[in-house]
Amino acid sequence: MSTHTPAVELRLPSRLGFEKVAMSTAASLADLMGFEADRIEDLKTAISEACINAMEHGNHFNDLLLVFVTFTMEDNTLEVRVRDCGSGVKNANPHKPDMERKLHGEEEARGMGMFLIKSLVDEAEWVRNGPEDSYTRLAIHLPAVLQEGSGSL
Repeated sequence: MSTHTPAVELRLPSRLGFEKVAMSTAASLADLMGFEADRIEDLKTAISEACINAMEHGNHFNDLLLVFVTFTMEDNTLEVRVRDCGSGVKNANPHKPDMERKLHGEEEARGMGMFLIKSLVDEAEWVRNGPEDSYTRLAIHLPAVLQEGSGSL
């Protein structure tokens, strides 16, 4: 058995639309690992949000700044790191949005990305390493039943 952990890295321009490249890559890797279709859709949505946040808030849509997306495949976990050139989020504990207030215009319509990400994956954290190095780490785990029948990549 190989001790090498497979990884894939993308370098994306900070331009809307390129998050779809990360979504497609995530879907392909999760499918190879044996994830169910609904979990793959959850992951794609979470990665899209993380990439758009990195492009908008981290890199301010500056085409010269890249978003780095790294996928690491363990036996039962797909981990994704979305890194930008910003300073990171100050509060990594997203508040639960009040949908009634949002619908009535009493709360800003935006601002649900971090909450959504945390709701869709098994693990989510926002890490600040320095003034120009921050990342979002996401992970999804295969259910124990599927782990028994899946092979290691």
